[in-house]
Parts: sequence; C-alpha cells; structure tokens
Amino acid sequence: MPETLRPRDAEELRAVVEWAAAEGMPLELAGGGTKRGFGRPVQATHSIEFSALSGVTLYEPEELVLSARAGTPLAEIEALLAERRQALAFEPADLGPIYGVPAGKGTIGGMLAANLSGPRRIKAGAARDHFLGFTAVNGHGELFKAGGRVVKNVTGYDLCKLLAGSFGTLAALAEVTLKVLPAPEETRTVLILGLEDAPAVTALVAALGSAHEVSGAAHLPQATAAGSALPRISAAGRAVTAVRVEGFPASVAARSRALALLLAPFGAVGELGRDDSLAFWREIRDLSPFAAAPELALWRVSLPPTAGPAFVARVRAALEALAYYDWGGGLVWLGVAATGDAGAAVVRAALAASGGNATLMRAPDPVRAAVPVFEPLADGLAGLSKRVKESFDPRGILNPGRLYAGS
Repeated sequence: MPETLRPRDAEELRAVVEWAAAEGMPLELAGGGTKRGFGRPVQATHSIEFSALSGVTLYEPEELVLSARAGTPLAEIEALLAERRQALAFEPADLGPIYGVPAGKGTIGGMLAANLSGPRRIKAGAARDHFLGFTAVNGHGELFKAGGRVVKNVTGYDLCKLLAGSFGTLAALAEVTLKVLPAPEETRTVLILGLEDAPAVTALVAALGSAHEVSGAAHLPQATAAGSALPRISAAGRAVTAVRVEGFPASVAARSRALALLLAPFGAVGELGRDDSLAFWREIRDLSPFAAAPELALWRVSLPPTAGPAFVARVRAALEALAYYDWGGGLVWLGVAATGDAGAAVVRAALAASGGNATLMRAPDPVRAAVPVFEPLADGLAGLSKRVKESFDPRGILNPGRLYAGS
C-alpha cells in the first residue's frame, strides 16, 4: 500500500508535490478515496489524501458563489447550500456506493476532477460550466491560480475547463470556486409506463424538444425499474419512462399537465410528486441500480440519443446486460459481467455503428489495467493530450496512467 500524506493547506500540498517532482516519485491524488475504481489503477509510492484540506472559505449567497478547499465533502457543501435554498445546478453524482464506499464521502475537488454531472446536465450544463476558479499545484511543484469569482472573469486560457475531467493528471486542486443557483421550489415527474426502448427515447426527445423546460429525461427498462426502492416504480411491473419539470409551483403544475397531454399518445401516463421525484432522480443520479449489483462491470456510453436503443440491442445480442438511459437517451448506463474484458470488445464494436464514446466506470483492477478504460484517442488528440500533460507535469508524477497507459 502507498504511504498516505495529508497536507493541511495549499503550501504543504505544494511542498509535497515539489519533493515528489525532485525525487521522481509518483503520487496518487486520492481526494476522499471514493473513486479509486474510476479510471486505470494508479501505481504510486505515495498517496495524497485531502481530508485535512477541507472547509468552505467563501460563501456569498446573494452573489451565487462559493469557494471551498478541495477536500471538503460534497455532502457538507450541499447541506450548506440547502440552508439557503441553493444548489449545485449540475446535480453531481455520489459515486461512492458503486465502488463500495459509504455515501457522502466524495469531495468537491474529486467531483470537479472527474467532471461529474447528473440528470440535470441536459438543462444546466456540466460541472465544468459552473467551475469559476481554482488554486492548484502543478507537477513542477508550483502553486498557481486561474479564473475568478464571476463567470466573465476568464482571461487567456480557460484552465478550469481543462482541469475538469483531467482526473488529477495535470494538477492537484487545493481550492475551488463554483457558481451556485437557487434550488427548484417544486419538482414533478411525468411517467409513461410500458414502453420499449426505442419509442421511449422518441417520447423523451419529444419532451425535450417541447417548450416545457424539461430538466430530466430518463428511461428504465422493466428489469432496471424493478430494482427501484420506490414502490411506484418497482411495483409498476413495466418499463418506466420519466420526464422531470422543476421551478415555481404554478409553472411546474402547468408544465406537468401540458407534458402529460403531449406524451399521452405514447402510453399510460402517471405522475410522481415532489418527494418521490426527488428520490427517483437521486437513484438515477447515483447509479443506484448498479450499486445494488456490485458484481457487474459498469459502462458509461455517450452517443446520439436516437442511436441508444439500437446500440443496447447490439450489446444484448452478445451479452446479458442491465441498462438504463439518461439525458434523453444520449447517455446509456450498461452493466455486464465483469469477466474477461468486461465486454469491452462487444461494447466498442456495437458503438462503432452509431458513433460516440464508452468509458469503463467499474471493473476489477486487472481488467482496468488491461482494457482501455477511456475511449482511445485519435492520433492528433493523443499528441495534443501528451503535450498538455508534459507542460503541466513533465516528470509524470501526478496520477500516472490514470487515464491512459503510459500517460
């Protein structure tokens, strides 16, 4: 096991990375350790754990801005925002349970490093779109800052968007600043029961193309819906297609009625009220069907929405698979047996017909070491990625190999 280091502030973090760079010592940036199973296994002699680098340093509700040290638990930040009826609009997932870690342990820095965004991304954008600024340490052991406290305070390169989704391979975040937004006052979900995958996605696309400001659009085939903790979903005995609307109560009520009329030609229509809606979309956000099936390898597949059902059918022609659709069909979550290559050859061959990309979110360490976890890059992009990595981390000490072998 690597030796664990726990810096208490940005200067201690800088000193640790500077020492590691001088010694050529690889470092694992673990955050709260909730997402070690996401990405390729990192071979490092030392691990930086960020629990001591924690705490909200700025919160101005009137200005819709919050700054926190990178090791601050995301659950702590969400609770603070809830007191002022505000939220992170991009709805980040709590991935801990799918990796066998208790809920609520993920950190704000780890969330941004993985660019986690939930069902509301179709309306609010991704985590990187709400990432305003940061203080970080690069692989040279240099402390640097970028961005600011307002959306328009970006000059030169937009390094926030570069670091979001870099999985700690470019820099170690010490402090981050995000835009926050008012939380919805009301939430309802219009349901259609019993649809096959293709007509379900057609219904979701129709809802998203309407004027009703949909903030969630998902489809659970019958086998997936049966595992829900909500009786309204699990006891339906059929596939469940769900469309969420949020906002002021009168507006939500009117839009729900309009959506029910729009979607009625597709099948039997029902509705979830506020509490059930919150619970249902939390299940979708946190990948609850796969937390309950830890024996499965998990794939995250992004593709054109209308191509999703045909893609899933091609996979199911070769493998047993548990699946559901988010983002109106543009995001497919797919669970397959974790044996062999965890379905990599089948998944990527099935994806070739439609375009898109596939990420192996969960599999045993030997599989993730042998199979490309992230979609392989074309030569031009691979060269650009290599040059960016070398400029930030020339000795390759930060999370080496987390994204691609040899990087």
